[in-house]
Amino acid sequence: METKKILITGAAGFIPSSLCDALLKDKNNFVVGVDNFLTGSNQNLPANHKDNYRFIKCNVNDWRDISTIMLSEKFDYVFHYAAVVGVKRTLDNPLLVLDDINGFKNILDLCKGTGVQRIFFSSSSEVYGEPFEIPQNEHTTPLNSKLPYAIVKNVGEAFIKSYQLEHGLDYTIFRFFNTYGPKQSADFVLSKFIRTAIKGDPITVYGDGSQTRTFCHIDDNIEATLRCLNEDRFVNDTINLGSDREITIFELAKTVIELTNSASEIVHLPPLKEGDMKRRCPDNSNMQRLLGRELKSLREGIMEVINCL
Repeated sequence: METKKILITGAAGFIPSSLCDALLKDKNNFVVGVDNFLTGSNQNLPANHKDNYRFIKCNVNDWRDISTIMLSEKFDYVFHYAAVVGVKRTLDNPLLVLDDINGFKNILDLCKGTGVQRIFFSSSSEVYGEPFEIPQNEHTTPLNSKLPYAIVKNVGEAFIKSYQLEHGLDYTIFRFFNTYGPKQSADFVLSKFIRTAIKGDPITVYGDGSQTRTFCHIDDNIEATLRCLNEDRFVNDTINLGSDREITIFELAKTVIELTNSASEIVHLPPLKEGDMKRRCPDNSNMQRLLGRELKSLREGIMEVINCL
């Protein structure tokens, strides 16, 4: 089989590094990962040297950095996952978030000029903003984003669709809904709850904890992603990647305490002024059809994370 040359931006992050691990299992994939370590971790990179893998420290928002790599390598596929992430970080650094728009332009200009067949973009459930309908469908729910992070993801989607119309650059947009797994940093709610509970420290919940979320195990996210790549699915389309099983944040904290057999107490903090949507739940019918099975249960997934710590 012919080798696929694949670029992953943000490769030291949780989801992209997990994708890299999966892609490297196929010797017909040659993967180049790039990251500037703003939010990623060196520990997430492949532990052993791989013949079909290379990592380059790079800031995709800097044309000189990323153009050198893309002009010399001539990739077949690009997964553009580099982004400033984390609710508090993005609220505290709105200008840093806006700089990611330069990355969109750099990556897309280089994709159209170097023969890239398809770009895959990590968008977010944040683009939906406060729910207009539940479940949130890719094509019927209006994008109601207000926070800098969400707006920038929406801009990224618009750029990608425009490049397809103007230059014929194929794409797939993934809207991620709270993906979790062993590699996830403690910046995110479920990972934070688990690590806090294991230590026996108080678990903090904003407001009364009645806000609901859904949680998707990294294995389900990666399998769906690989199917889109290898089976040419959802070309020039958008797909929600997430579970449709809602749970309140308070119930999530209680579940984590139960499964870790922890003595942690739940402490309520004042509600966040912005960014903490009341509900979020995807219409994941496309994802379920893609996988041909049910997603991993939350309790099973939490136990897997606990056993890895």
